[in-house]
Amino acid sequence: MNLNPSNKTMMAYFIIKGISDVKELQLPIFLLVLLIYLLTLGGNMTIFLLVCFDHHLQTPMYFFLANLSIVDLSSSTITLHKVLLIFISGNNSVSFHDCITQMYLFASITGHELFILVAMSYDRYVAVCNPLRYHSVMTNQICHLLASCCWVLGFLLIIPPLVIVLGFTCYTSNHIDHFFCDMMSLVRLTCSDTSILEILILTEGLILSTLLPFILTFLPYGFIIWTIIKIPTSAGRRKAFYTCSSHLTVVTTLYAILTFQYILPTPVNSADKKFFSLFNTAAIPMLNPLIYSLKNKDVKSALRRWFMKRRI
Repeated sequence: MNLNPSNKTMMAYFIIKGISDVKELQLPIFLLVLLIYLLTLGGNMTIFLLVCFDHHLQTPMYFFLANLSIVDLSSSTITLHKVLLIFISGNNSVSFHDCITQMYLFASITGHELFILVAMSYDRYVAVCNPLRYHSVMTNQICHLLASCCWVLGFLLIIPPLVIVLGFTCYTSNHIDHFFCDMMSLVRLTCSDTSILEILILTEGLILSTLLPFILTFLPYGFIIWTIIKIPTSAGRRKAFYTCSSHLTVVTTLYAILTFQYILPTPVNSADKKFFSLFNTAAIPMLNPLIYSLKNKDVKSALRRWFMKRRI
């Protein structure tokens, strides 16, 4: 296809280049992605089912954890299914509407994940800083309201950029150098005016959808750390920090990857960009259940109870 921007072309479909163009690497990549996805599916479904059916885990903390499991599972399914289908079918094309749908769902789920981590941070703040009022503050109604707001914000904030992308009238190529339909990949291909979209991405995407959740997530930890410092006994400090350690590990890892992926200067090598995207969409959803289960006595106890019931 001619890459001259003057040759304006409306796209009926796009070609997904995938993770690697090297033929010898296709099978190892497929097996690796399949293994990661199965581990993500198994881990997040286990967390979700344990929270739903074990009454010991039916607390605000684990309610939000169940929401995070749905987010992680959805994020992996939205992005990795095309990698697996390309290898199985050999067809790496995707229709324009399917590409836009994937882009919208992935961006929405990512936004929701950042907001649900804010809700989890607020939950930990109340648990550590106001333990006597915890159950009166974090009621079922408040938890469901917070979770609903996270879902609504995630799916609404991406609509304005999506409308602009749908208004693009031409593309210089239909080859997406990625393993899924990412918004920035489409922006790099269009020959339409992207100035309004760039301003919107900076204001809404960076400030409202990323920087604001970042501040609201880590700000409570300032109060949490100050409260922990004032605890007179080392055992009390360890117990207070233990309740936050899993969540803090998850948010630190996620924001570190997002910083390398979107905020720092874009790597020249497209393989680097794909690596960070793959880590964000595949590795983190797989690691989250491990972080919460390995560092959480309640989850491990629930797993033991579940295995005991199966044996009986």
